[in-house]
Amino acid sequence: MTRMDTVGTVPKLNGKPDFDIVSTYQSLLVSDPDLTMPVAAIEALVLLLSQLPPTLSTISETLDLLATSTAQLKRSIPNPISLSAGTDLFQRYLVTTLRGTSLNHGPGGGGDFKAIRQHLLSNGRLFVKRAKEARRTIASYGSRFVRDGSVVLTNGGSRVVGAVLQAAAEAHGGGSPRFKVIYVQSASTPHSESHQIIRSLRQLSVPVATIPESAVAYSMGRVSMVLVGAEGVVENGGIISRMGTYQMGILAQAAGKPMYVVAESHKFVRMFPLGQYDLPIEQKVLDFRTDFDEAMDDRGELVKPDTPTARSRATSIVESGRWVEQTPAVMERGEYFDKLDSPRGGSKDSSTSSKGPDLTKLSEHPAPAKESAQAALSTQDSAVDYTPPDLITALITESGVHTPSAVSEELIKIWY
Repeated sequence: MTRMDTVGTVPKLNGKPDFDIVSTYQSLLVSDPDLTMPVAAIEALVLLLSQLPPTLSTISETLDLLATSTAQLKRSIPNPISLSAGTDLFQRYLVTTLRGTSLNHGPGGGGDFKAIRQHLLSNGRLFVKRAKEARRTIASYGSRFVRDGSVVLTNGGSRVVGAVLQAAAEAHGGGSPRFKVIYVQSASTPHSESHQIIRSLRQLSVPVATIPESAVAYSMGRVSMVLVGAEGVVENGGIISRMGTYQMGILAQAAGKPMYVVAESHKFVRMFPLGQYDLPIEQKVLDFRTDFDEAMDDRGELVKPDTPTARSRATSIVESGRWVEQTPAVMERGEYFDKLDSPRGGSKDSSTSSKGPDLTKLSEHPAPAKESAQAALSTQDSAVDYTPPDLITALITESGVHTPSAVSEELIKIWY
């Protein structure tokens, strides 16, 4: 039997359309707002297992299909850290459950591969069930750290943090909760992921104050503890979380306040970053620009310059599809005027001389700059940073409360 080409999709089953793993993953996230990225990815893989075509008849092919689909999921999002942790652990879990079973692992040995497929599917569903229950278990553990009279500082839109705070509020029964929450919100998106959590807490009579990121140091004197979630818990006990978590940890340590992290074990990732710039994702947090850069959009097209300096420096030509600033070396080249085209790639224009394009017409295309700014804003808001273990007091997971130094041992238990 030839090896199947399973790049991104499941082969057609009884004439049905190909299984789109990315669309399935996105649909799961939309249908259930409480679903986290790794759990949604794992559920998508379970659905994939339930629709395996009959042409797949070995465990090797099945696991290869899972690996290929997982790789496609990772490529579909800009920050796949938490998704990678969950899906990698899920695949490892399936392999582990197959060890020691009495099932025949080959199609030619007289065994029934349907039994193997059902084994993978049932254990996959069990993994998803445990992953969903983890949040409630963590909420039970974490709520004990929220004591009467305390003020909790948090950020982002972590559903686990929200579950912990709601469990702490509900622990008071009919009485009013005796703790307060300070929620750090991004100035660019003040009503994004955290809005629902803030509203739920206020409905439970929990006093919540929202502050911008610039007010964290000012507020630290009133804070009793810092409580944050994580997109990934790395091997040394540090965490990768929403941008701004690192500075909260630094300020908390300087003020002598404890910092607790709540995270499910399926977010434990085999990664050992050496610092902020050693993460396996590309981020545009530091975007150095000049006035000339501000006069260009992401497609290299000129937009209306904002300053005289930009107008002066934006005098350029189109050469080989790219903007090239006019310099004496360029002007001396004989082919300069032969390649002089309009900014939109049209024919030569006699009105466009050695002085460059007509900058009075640059205001005709301002939209790309606005779209670029919105895209940059979205990128900034979804950025993450790395908080080293020396800033973290303890990590609260469904398996208990751990010091950062114990994370390596937990990873060994999970993976081996």
